[in-house]
Amino acid sequence: MAHSSIVIDNLQYANWSEKIFRQMQDGGVSAVHVTIAYHELFRETVLNFEAWNRYFELYPDLIFPGFTGDDVRRAKEEGRTAIFFGFQNPSPMEDDLGLIEILHRLGGRFMQLSYNNQSLLATGCYEAEDPGITRFGREAIAEMNRVGMVIDMSHSAERSTLEAIEMSSRPISITHANPHVWHPALRNKSHTVLKKLTDAGGLFGFSLYPHHLKDGSDCTLESFSQAIADAAELYGAEHIGIGSDLCQDQPDSVVTWMRNGRWTKMLDYGEGSADNAGFPLQPRWFENNLHFGNIESGLKAVGFHAQEIDGIMGKNWLRFYDTSFGPQD
Repeated sequence: MAHSSIVIDNLQYANWSEKIFRQMQDGGVSAVHVTIAYHELFRETVLNFEAWNRYFELYPDLIFPGFTGDDVRRAKEEGRTAIFFGFQNPSPMEDDLGLIEILHRLGGRFMQLSYNNQSLLATGCYEAEDPGITRFGREAIAEMNRVGMVIDMSHSAERSTLEAIEMSSRPISITHANPHVWHPALRNKSHTVLKKLTDAGGLFGFSLYPHHLKDGSDCTLESFSQAIADAAELYGAEHIGIGSDLCQDQPDSVVTWMRNGRWTKMLDYGEGSADNAGFPLQPRWFENNLHFGNIESGLKAVGFHAQEIDGIMGKNWLRFYDTSFGPQD
């Protein structure tokens, strides 16, 4: 289904293939923020950039690298998808502040300050204690602000997130999570966090990863759409987008890499239960990039008007891209 407006999905980690790239094109998806690193160090991340350069060479009619908001507009005009890169962990910068600018020049536009664990910068959402942003984290935030790499606190703990919002001189993002009040997963965000984030001009991407949805894989389109409507009442529709966290066609072994990295020999279940060992099934109304039209329909059904729907489906992220990806004035 093609869309008259711009569609941006601000987080995917699929098992990339020509099939998926064609679904993006056929689904009218103009931009996708792609996770290019979970636990990789700098050199390993460079190899991932190399792999993506090969995709760009093989499928130039479908995808190209995105660096600015104007690349999203070009993708829309040309019927292609602009690919933007982000890191779900600060591991690619290792312990070297100078690597932030280099990663930005390579195309990195988002970086989480922590994944589920404590990092050198901040605390992850599964740690028992959250001492907040570290001394190194404060320096990293300032450098990310300077070069135009967006701070992402999707997997971070409460205090660390609130401190990052306060310390950052530019609006930050939570690219893929849901309100805790709708579904009380540890990864979902409190009203306090979402209010402070949006009051500071930040953007919040609603996730479609089943462990973060009310009723999991059985979550209904109506329930998801109403959760967005409820959030819009509290925080403003202009501060909401989609960050689906779609992991299409990934083998279950990838969950082990996502959650375990190299930090443990034991299987970390992340969400707290062995029942969550593998990838959960997506809701039937959102299984791939062909299904963004279903979200549009759901938003319309719960009372959003056309301008608000255009914003949530992509234009809010586009505005954020325009102001966030360049050097600080």
